[in-house]
Amino acid sequence: MKLKLGIPKGSLQEATIKLFAKAGFNMVVSKRSYFPVIDDEEIEPMLIRAQEIPKYVATGVIDAGLTGSDWIKENKVEVTEVAELVYAKEEFKPVKWVLAVPNDSKIKSAKDLEGKRIATELVEVTKEYLKKNKVNASVEFSWGATEVKPPYLADAIVELTETGVSLKASNLRIVETILESTTRFIANKKSYSDEWKKAKIDNIVLLLKGALNAEGKVGLKMNVLCNKSGCNKITDIFVNMGINPTISELAEGNGFDVDVIIEEKKARDLIPQLKKAGATDIIEYPLNKVVP
Repeated sequence: MKLKLGIPKGSLQEATIKLFAKAGFNMVVSKRSYFPVIDDEEIEPMLIRAQEIPKYVATGVIDAGLTGSDWIKENKVEVTEVAELVYAKEEFKPVKWVLAVPNDSKIKSAKDLEGKRIATELVEVTKEYLKKNKVNASVEFSWGATEVKPPYLADAIVELTETGVSLKASNLRIVETILESTTRFIANKKSYSDEWKKAKIDNIVLLLKGALNAEGKVGLKMNVLCNKSGCNKITDIFVNMGINPTISELAEGNGFDVDVIIEEKKARDLIPQLKKAGATDIIEYPLNKVVP
């Protein structure tokens, strides 16, 4: 038996493949194929645009896939949302769909969109946004290069952004955020009711979550050659950071081994403090997965 899995093609593709690699699944993508090779014979991956994955999962063409919560809303389909996985193309945080206009536009709020033209890929969600604000405006599907359309081809756009840098470079300003979106692991309802497929999906999600939990973190391991009371200087450093270290007595009985997981950016400041407090043989090591 195989699990047919949709991998988002496009902006999320590289980040998704890297996440799978950290989770223990090595995936190789050929430039001429939409079927990546993966080192798990029970998974049959296929590259599909994130926008289309919800409908293919809902209809059972594929068993499961990774897509944005925005595209689930846009497609208006019934799927099982197995997990939220907070990662995007560049950063590990939600992305935003924003209403943006040229810097010199008189549009200041949704109310100013009355009778205007809006270009976007997110047509249905944008229409719901206008309806909620009781505004009548024309919403046109954009096939790409949406940021260059104002002011000649559209009065405003609804566009996806992580940092807003690209919008600023196009001389656009954000009026407001209409939707925040995160990546979701979704499954076909019938597939997820199948015992084998559900177990396979849940195991993949467990490992992907573990990989995300490890992102930006490192492990620190060190020896403290002292009696238990003499370790207080070391443990106090961690306690003050809200971290509970693991402490094990060394075989020789002349000290302790201290292990801890911390944010990587804190390690450069922390290691000198630990050394000064008496820690020796300090090892910093990368983490692939942290499974609670």
